[in-house]
Amino acid sequence: MNIHTFHNKKRPYPPRIRSVEKSHYKRMPKHLLKAYAPRIFSVSAPDSRAGFTLIEVLVVIGIIAILAAVVLVAVNPSRQFKLARDSQRTSNVNAILNAIHQNISEHRGSFVCEGTVKDIPTVFTRIKSNSASSTPGDIGMCLVPDYLSALPFDPSASGAHFVDVSDYDTGYEFARDVNGRITASSTGELTPAISVTR
Repeated sequence: MNIHTFHNKKRPYPPRIRSVEKSHYKRMPKHLLKAYAPRIFSVSAPDSRAGFTLIEVLVVIGIIAILAAVVLVAVNPSRQFKLARDSQRTSNVNAILNAIHQNISEHRGSFVCEGTVKDIPTVFTRIKSNSASSTPGDIGMCLVPDYLSALPFDPSASGAHFVDVSDYDTGYEFARDVNGRITASSTGELTPAISVTR
C-alpha cells in the first residue's frame, strides 16, 4: 500500500510505525510524517525556571544603591540627631527658667535659696555646683526638689551631669539684664545660640 495515499484521509495511527526504517522517514513528506510521528517534530516548552542574567542582577543592585544614597542624603541622620539635641536644649533652658520664675513668684519677687535671698548674676554664669554655696551659678538647692525633680543638663556638653544638688553641671548659663528680665541660654549644634528670656 502506498503510504502517500493517506494524506487526505483520517486513518488510525499505524500500529507498526516504530518498525519502519529511518530511511523511509526521510522519503516521507513532512505533513505525513507529522501525522504518523508527531513526537519527532514536537517542540519542547521553554524552561519556566530560567533565572536572571548577571547583567540584570548588577543593574538592580546599582539602582538599589543609588536609591539608598538618595534617601540617606535626604534624611541626613546626623543632622536629625543634632536637631533633636537642640530641641532638648531648648526644652531644658525653658524648664530651668520656669523654675526660677516660680521661685521668684512664690517669694514675691525675690529669688530665695533655703530661706536666703540669692542674687541672680548680671553676667552670664554657668549653672553648676560649687563648694561655696554663695557662688551665683550654684542654684540647685533653690530649684530642686520644690520646682524641679532634677536639674536638666546639656545632652552632649563635656562634663554635663546631674547627681544631686551638691554635684551637678547643667552646661547652661543664666543672667538678669538691667530691666530685670532673666535669660537662660545654651550653645546649640545647628542653632549657635539657644536662649529663652522672660
